[in-house]
Formats: sequence, structure tokens, C-alpha cells
Amino acid sequence: MDSLLTGCTVVDARVLDGTGPLTGAAVWVRGDRIAAVGPAADVAAAARAAGDVREIDLGGAYVTPGLVNMHTHLSLSLPGQGGDAVKDMGPHELALYMADGARRTLLCGVTTVRCVAEKDHADFALRRAIEAGRVPGPRVYTAGRALVCTGGHGHEGSDTLECDGADGLRRGVRSQVKAGADLIKVMISGGIAGEHEQIGTRQLFADETRAVIETAHSWGRKVTAHAGPAEAIAEAVELGLDCVEHGYQITAPVAALMASRGTALVPTLLVTRCEEFFAELGVPEWMRRRSLDAGPRHLESYALALAAGVEVLLGSDMPPFWPFEGTNATVRELEHMADGGLGPARALYAATLGPARWLGADADLGTVEPGKYADLVAVDADPSASASAFRGVRWVMSGGRVVRDDASGWAVL
Repeated sequence: MDSLLTGCTVVDARVLDGTGPLTGAAVWVRGDRIAAVGPAADVAAAARAAGDVREIDLGGAYVTPGLVNMHTHLSLSLPGQGGDAVKDMGPHELALYMADGARRTLLCGVTTVRCVAEKDHADFALRRAIEAGRVPGPRVYTAGRALVCTGGHGHEGSDTLECDGADGLRRGVRSQVKAGADLIKVMISGGIAGEHEQIGTRQLFADETRAVIETAHSWGRKVTAHAGPAEAIAEAVELGLDCVEHGYQITAPVAALMASRGTALVPTLLVTRCEEFFAELGVPEWMRRRSLDAGPRHLESYALALAAGVEVLLGSDMPPFWPFEGTNATVRELEHMADGGLGPARALYAATLGPARWLGADADLGTVEPGKYADLVAVDADPSASASAFRGVRWVMSGGRVVRDDASGWAVL
């Protein structure tokens, strides 16, 4: 199958994008954008009149926007044997490893990712290669290297940049903007993967956090923070933080504060319930124990955020494509989010339009509407009834290109 479709119509589809279902629908694609969406007969007739006679029959499948994973590490290297193998890669091998991960991610139906710490600025090279069409992969929004205090969370790898003091953090922000970062990631507390810290370990002072946020905002970049303890989160939110990653120990007052300030949460529920993944990578016992022990409180924090009306967004932390518990990490995270109180309909929003809005990309992404990129996913079950419907992704289009079609056995390689 030719993966490049200069003009085609996707027919016999049930379009579902969070703005309301549309049955018996068709989606007309011209180039990399959606030209029209609506009743199949009308859309197909308009397409044929314009000379686009090629049709793709999806046999009544549900068609949604491509998924957006907001917490991605394509160069992840946790403590243990699996992570050491990635750490030992040279720059050329790492680039190929990340490109393979990007391809696998796209085939899962994840058409956009937000990278929140990648090694050696290889993410920028990967983004350029994807945009140039040299390698298949999702749309990449990236923070470059995450900012961390000396000895802080993740300091061991080349995916972080050690900075100290307000001036040092300002330089750190500017260095990532200079490299091409779309957003800034900062570590304000300890976490699960740091041996010489705890989740609740505070790692930045208020003047340092303020320097990051003010500098990033002055350059038009949002800031997201790796954060566990309520006190550190509250301080950062008061200072203007745009997003919290993990939020292991959120309290009701902090959740209310986040909701009132419009601070989003990417809960990454998987990271405290992924024993199988840790076993596969051979992570040390201290990390496995810390993760699993944090699980109940993590889920409670998530529930408090939902109850307060905090905007929650999909992010797996595990590589998006990673085979896990009968599906991939992205879908498993979405199932946890839905089952934890979000419900399947809101989970679809948290995986599509919600992230697009946070990224400032909702003019191009997040719904199936004319003018937006033709990033589409087809499944046979109803995602508004169960997030597990995405276990059955069988067809993926990215920017007007079919990259996966199980019916014909096609997948981009």
C-alpha cells in the first residue's frame, strides 16, 4: 500500500472526538489536513467532485483523533540492567534506538508526544528527521534536557542539566530555549528513581523555582515540574507553574489551588503500579519497593485532583509503545485514568483535545475537524464506553499518511 495519500476519503466510519459522535460519516483528507467531515454521501460526493476518488472503507470502525502522550522519554534509562544498556549507547546507536521507539509509538496510535527529558538533545535531531519525512514517528514537542539541582532527581543522565541558584536556573532555561525546546521541564522534588533521595525531598528553593517559571514564561514557554510532595507543588503553583508531573502526594487544598490556577496534572499512574516493567528492566529492589509503596497514596492524590476539577492529561512515563499487561503503556495508563474516576468519555478528552490545548496546538490537533491535521485512529469498540477500546487500534493515519492498516497487513517499517 502507498502510505502517502494526496487525496482520499475515509468512509463507513463513526467519528468520535469528544465534541459529539457522528455515525455514518466520512472524512475527506487532502494532503496532510482534513478537508471535510460529515455524512458519508455528502463528503464523498464533494471529494469526487474535486477529483479525489480514492476511498478507504473502515467497515464501521470508530475513528478518533490520534492519541497524545504528554509524558514521554524515548531515551529512558532507569537504574538496572535494562537502563544501563541504554546509558552505554553511543550517540549513533542512541539516535537509532530513539527512532525505532518513535516508529513503534506511532504504530500504537500515538500521533503526538511531549518529551520531558531526553539524552544529549537527540530529541531535536529526531524531531527534525520526523518533520523531514526521513523517519516515521509522532509529532514531537520537547523540553530538551530537564533542569535539576546538583545531585537532584535524574542528575546521573545526559537527559538533565544541573543548575543551582536563580541565575543558574535562568541560564538553564535559556539554554534549552536556544536548543529549540517547546517547553521547560524542572525537577522540584525527589522521586522514585533517585537512590539518595525520597519522593518528598525538596530540591529547589522558591527563588530558583520562580526564576525558572518567570524566565520560561518570558520566552513564551510553559513549565512542567516533576513533583511529589504537596508543599513543593503548592509553592510552584503559586509561582505560576503550568503543569505537575506525577503529583504523588497531592492534598485536597493543593488540588483546589491547582484547579483555581489552571495548573494541569499528568498523573503517570503507571509508575507506581508497573512491577512487571521493573522486573523486565532489572531495577533494584529499593526502587521497586518505593514505587509500589507509593501506589495507594498516588491513586488517592489523583482522586483528589479529579474531585477538585483539575485538568488531567494522559502521560505514561514508560515508553509509549512498551508492551505491558496485554496492551501498550499508553493505553494501560489511559485505562488506569478512566478506572480511577475519570471515566472513558473524559479519558478520550484527556488523551486528545486536552493535551492539544495545553500544547497550544488545538488549532491543528485534538479533534476530527476541517483544517486540522489528518491524525486519525480507528478501533472497533466504542472509546466513549471503555478506554480499553484502544487495545484494538487497527488503523492509523498521521498527517494524511496511512502508517498502519491491519486489514491489509500494512505497517510502516
